[in-house]
Amino acid sequence: MDFILVILSYFIGNISFAYLLVKWKTKKDIRNFGSGNAGTTNVLRVLGKKYAVLVLLGDVFKGVAAILLAKAFASNEITVVLSGLAVIAGHNWPAFMGFRGGKGIATSIGVFMMYDPMAALICIGIGVGLIALTRYVSLGSITGVALLPFIIYFLRGVGLPLAFALVISVFSVYRHRGNIKRLLQGNENKLGQKKPIE
Repeated sequence: MDFILVILSYFIGNISFAYLLVKWKTKKDIRNFGSGNAGTTNVLRVLGKKYAVLVLLGDVFKGVAAILLAKAFASNEITVVLSGLAVIAGHNWPAFMGFRGGKGIATSIGVFMMYDPMAALICIGIGVGLIALTRYVSLGSITGVALLPFIIYFLRGVGLPLAFALVISVFSVYRHRGNIKRLLQGNENKLGQKKPIE
């Protein structure tokens, strides 16, 4: 059962709300427009706030669903952690979409909101604050998730939750390596810059 939960979580992650919504609305692939990412920020740029909110909620829910299922049916905490990592991996590298997915921030939020709400809320607060100050979504996202292991360490000490947070942080930084390069070069897109699908 534990193995099935992890596999199921990966395929839950494969459900790309950004791809499906944009495909339904425009008959086009979101990955061919804007940043090329199948995620909330790119949908915001190409379709607007209403659709971006739907994608955000859907991607968060994937993380929530995976952890709730694992907590209900897993025989141990390791399976809960592996299910969380699997749903994020499924979002980032979906088999059904040629392993070209999103960057996993919203799904990571859903996962850690169910796994450790206090740590998640602290990181979300820091990330949202940075986005509000700088208008760089990537900077807020990267910083919020990169700080997760440190927050977990101060709240919980050394253990499985810290290892879980470290892997999620590595996933996020790796997926945002292009954004990090653009931030350092000073040419990263800010919140509000639109690139509508034509």
